[in-house]
Amino acid sequence: MNDEEELIRLALEGQSTAFETLVLRYQDRLYTAMISIVGNADEAEDVVQESFIQAYLKLDTFQQNSRFFTWIYRIAFNFALARRRRNRGVVSLDESRENTGNEPISDGDSPDDRLSRHEDVQLVHQALALLSEDHKSILVLREMEDLSYEEIADVLNISIGTVRSRLNRARAALKTQLEQFPEWNPNS
Repeated sequence: MNDEEELIRLALEGQSTAFETLVLRYQDRLYTAMISIVGNADEAEDVVQESFIQAYLKLDTFQQNSRFFTWIYRIAFNFALARRRRNRGVVSLDESRENTGNEPISDGDSPDDRLSRHEDVQLVHQALALLSEDHKSILVLREMEDLSYEEIADVLNISIGTVRSRLNRARAALKTQLEQFPEWNPNS
């Protein structure tokens, strides 16, 4: 039995500190992923909180045929999509960028390299915001969360073949969006 399985077993037996350990282990990673999905730090925080509450209440239904993070991610992803559908307001790209923050930049880069990378990251965020929900979601799961095809299939409740084809279409759509920006330089 691994550490995660042991924590789940203890949580199911009523040891709240075991579930707290799972929350502490995964909350930051889940929060970062949800910012990419909902585009707003406050909304992401709410989604993560709702997700862990739901996971705690439904922990006895977790079949452990996947990792706990995959399961909690799926719960959070569904909450995020439901929240986005309810709040279908228009958010400017500047507001989205302000809410999500910037990508970390390596300290070893020259100022010109950092500026160029920052501009590229901003363009990618802008292009992502313009994609369909299906394309944006699958790119976030694969490229930002580095989930395997199997984990993505589990989170999205689709087949691995669908993951592959949707990912190819999403990458093509992202490339098309990026090519619309005159300042985009794919070789930088």
